[in-house]
Parts: sequence; C-alpha cells; structure tokens
Amino acid sequence: MSESTIDTATFQEWQARQKEAAEVAATAKANPTVPPTQSVPKGSATAPGTTAGSEAGPQTVQTSSPDAEQSAGQDAANAPKVQVAGEPGKAVATPDNSTDLPEQAGLETADEPKAPDPFLIRLQVLLDRADASPGVIDGFLGENTRKAIRAYEAMRKLPVDGKPNADLWNVLVVDQGKAMKTYTITKDDVSGRYVQDIPSDYAKLAEMKWLGYRGPAEKLAEKFHMDEDLLKALNPQTDFSHAGDAILVADTGAPPSTKVMRITVDKEKGELTVFDGAGNIVMSAPATIGSQDTPSPSGKVTVVAVAQDPTYEYDPHKNFTQGDNHHDLTIPPGPNGPVGLVWIALSKPTYGIHGTPNPSLIDKDASHGCVRLTNWDAEALSKLVQPKETRVEFTG
Repeated sequence: MSESTIDTATFQEWQARQKEAAEVAATAKANPTVPPTQSVPKGSATAPGTTAGSEAGPQTVQTSSPDAEQSAGQDAANAPKVQVAGEPGKAVATPDNSTDLPEQAGLETADEPKAPDPFLIRLQVLLDRADASPGVIDGFLGENTRKAIRAYEAMRKLPVDGKPNADLWNVLVVDQGKAMKTYTITKDDVSGRYVQDIPSDYAKLAEMKWLGYRGPAEKLAEKFHMDEDLLKALNPQTDFSHAGDAILVADTGAPPSTKVMRITVDKEKGELTVFDGAGNIVMSAPATIGSQDTPSPSGKVTVVAVAQDPTYEYDPHKNFTQGDNHHDLTIPPGPNGPVGLVWIALSKPTYGIHGTPNPSLIDKDASHGCVRLTNWDAEALSKLVQPKETRVEFTG
C-alpha cells in the first residue's frame, strides 16, 4: 500500500467497496459452502480419513437433503467427508476446492476485512490530527474509531451517530492535509534503551531497571500513533534498525495545547472527553476503565499531580493482587511499565489516569480501576491538565 493510495482515498470509494462486500456476504449467507449435518443410524461406514467420534463407533451423516443432492450432482454426493470437531458421530462433505476443515471455514465470513483499508487509515489519521483520538491507527473500523467519529461530530456540531458518511468526510478533509509523510530514521531512534524481554510477572519486573521499548519498530509505531503491524506492512523494505532509512508514517500533527478545566470519564462507553473553561471539547480518547472486580471511582475528583516516566508502587493490600505477588514492589519506569509513560494522579488515593504498554488493547480489556489511555494520549493530556484545578467526573 503506497502513500498516494492512502492520501487519495475517499469516502465514496470506500462506500462502494463496502457495498460490494455486503453483496458478497449476502450471497455467501444465501448459499453456504458448508452443508448442514444430520445424524444417521449407527453402523454407517466412516469416510476415509475420518476418525471415530464416540464409544458407540464411527458414524457419518448425510450432508444435504435428497433434493439438494440431486441438484448438486453425483460429484457432490461422493465428496469426501471430514469429522466435525467436538461433534461425535457427525461429518460434513469437503468441497474439492477447499482445504479448510469445516469449523475453520465456518469462522471466516465474506464481509470480515482481512487487511487495513487505505480510506480508514486516512480517516483515522485525520481524526487523530483533529484531537479525536481513535487509539491506534490500524486501518480497521473498530469501536474506538467510531468513538472518535462521534467525538469529532460533537466537536463540529454535526449529527452524532459514529458512522463514516459524506457530511463527516466533507468537513474532515477541509484542511486538505496529507495523512501520511516520509520520516527518516535517526540515530536516536535506533540507539534507544531497548529491552528485549518484558516479563508479565511483577516480581520479575521489579528486578529490572528500565521497562523500555522492545526495539525501534515499537518506539516508532508509538511515536506516530500507529499499530506496529501496520507500520511494518507499510514499510516492508526496512527492519527499522538503520539510521537514514526513509519510512512511511502517519502525519498526526501537533498535540492539543488548550488548558482544560474538566474531564469526563464515561465508564459505560470507555471514553474520556476533555473540556476547556468554556465547555468546548479539546480532546477525546478511548479508554480502558475499571472492571467489575476492581471498578473505577464514581462521582467527581480532582487532578492533584502529574508524573512523567513514573515508577509504579505495587501494593497488593490496597487494590489488587497480581499473580502470586503478595508483597509490596517498586516497578521501574518505562513505556512498557504497568502505567506507561505518564501518571496523572487523582484526589482519590491510588487512582489515576495513565499510559499503557499495550495500546492496541485500549477498551478491549479491563483495568484495575484506573483510567488507561495510549501512551501518546496520556502524554498529550498530561500537558493540558492543571493540578488542583482540573476536575474529573466519572459517569456511566
């Protein structure tokens, strides 16, 4: 996928592809490739290559109704049969042109995207540049991108539905800025304090001095707000380890600079929204917010302090227990630490807004009660809040 392919992508072209994909999916659902299974009397011969499915002995099944078999022809009737995993005594015919096992074929749908879409990459970059963060830029239309669309629609006083449409696109592309740019890898990029292995166990983390990036690719992906897999897919000519290599990256622009007075954290939607003193939205970002076992606070609190490159004080007696670790631990700083690159402390003890070592999992898993953002969103927010003044309200 080239720079021009992304920078010339339009909503109309994407809409046409969506329509075509929907038609293919509808056809696939109307004419399934995996025929239905039916039980047959015990004692029927098992097809070659299948295995016995129960203590009662091997069984196979008819793979379609008599009428369907007649219309499908003798070849379909004689197709080899494959045992259905987890279903003793059942098997389905395997089409001659398929190497999938039935359960594998059933998991794949015609309308599920298999690769990043150039329009969605451009859309995500432009939303990010407008301070409506989609989380990681990955080229897929996930819930975090829909949140960003809703936030941008609210910013621009458009009807809010969270869906790409012509009106949204016409307003978003007014800046005429390119979504992508060429970046030259520097010596600093390739000579960072990289850490090859980051253990998951907190006791092992506590023995380390720095929880850095695993390599230049991870660092560069975060620098440009991108999914690491997308960065690698767009730059197959490099391994990101050589200064002077030119790579294609998202042009995310400058972060917001307006100081904020109020932050809302919607626990139900998994979304953080930042407002200035006049009530205008300054920034929005997807967030991982608490869990049923360790819920986030309710009501209103205040930002009390900001710490860059924070250590993490693990106290299993105050909030949660990680693995078999039942003693206090001090975990070193770094982007791959439990709280990422920044900690925004709240007036409720032990709670804060912070970064994460896993940006692609934002709002796809649960936190231990704090508000977790991507490292870049947390860093941007840390420059906007005003300790003792910025209020944080938890809703939902």
